[in-house]
Amino acid sequence: MKGLLLALLTVVTIISCKQEVKSEKEITVKEEVKEETVPDRSKDFPEDIAAIFTAHGGIKAFDQMNTLIFEIAKPNGNEKHTTDLKTRFARVETDKFVLGFDGKEAWLEQDSTYFNGNPRFYHNLMFYFYAMPFVLGDDGISYKKVDDLIVDDISYPGYKISYGEDIGDSPKDNYFIYYDKESQKMKFLGYTVTFFSKEESQKISLVEYTDWNDVEGLLLPKTLKWRVYKDGIVGEVKSEVNFVNAIANKQKPSSSLFNKPKIEKSTTL
Repeated sequence: MKGLLLALLTVVTIISCKQEVKSEKEITVKEEVKEETVPDRSKDFPEDIAAIFTAHGGIKAFDQMNTLIFEIAKPNGNEKHTTDLKTRFARVETDKFVLGFDGKEAWLEQDSTYFNGNPRFYHNLMFYFYAMPFVLGDDGISYKKVDDLIVDDISYPGYKISYGEDIGDSPKDNYFIYYDKESQKMKFLGYTVTFFSKEESQKISLVEYTDWNDVEGLLLPKTLKWRVYKDGIVGEVKSEVNFVNAIANKQKPSSSLFNKPKIEKSTTL
């Protein structure tokens, strides 16, 4: 009798172990299915552009991220920017106003007239500057080698970036990226603004990328300095922007974050 009981216990133990191992395998398989496969697009770009991406952590590493958050340091309170990297939905918030883009509408919510700009223009403006150079890996972009930019007797090789028709709100915008020959990191960004005129512009503004932060393996800007720029000559610093509290992660943000807040109307009794 004891021998029979012992044999039954052994069989039950073996079955339980097999079920436990199977469960663990099932869990592992489910977790592996959830893991998103991101292709490496490095070979899709000119060699120099791909090298710039690599110097900043790699275009594949950027493509694996779903959310990018950063704050612009300001004396009266920081300005927080949150962007869904796949949809480019955006939210910008301060103590004075909140604005965003939900894929269709660019909206603004405030109790004052503190923000008097154009929400459609501003919702992704600073994101473009901050997410450089990776946003230059978006679809519909063309690259053309241009003359070096010379600053303090140092030559910085560069490329002109232009967009196909109907790409974004300002397809006639042009960007000019200049990079350091040794480190391959981007150093200057030239750009035109055509959002309001809808016409091509010859006026180029210039930003210097001076410092970088490591944000989950991505080198993203810490400080931007707008420089005087005319007829190819780079002058003094006009203004400066500093970024803090940056976060990049693979977690996808809730789409509701980018919806316009619903304000309940108060009833007067």
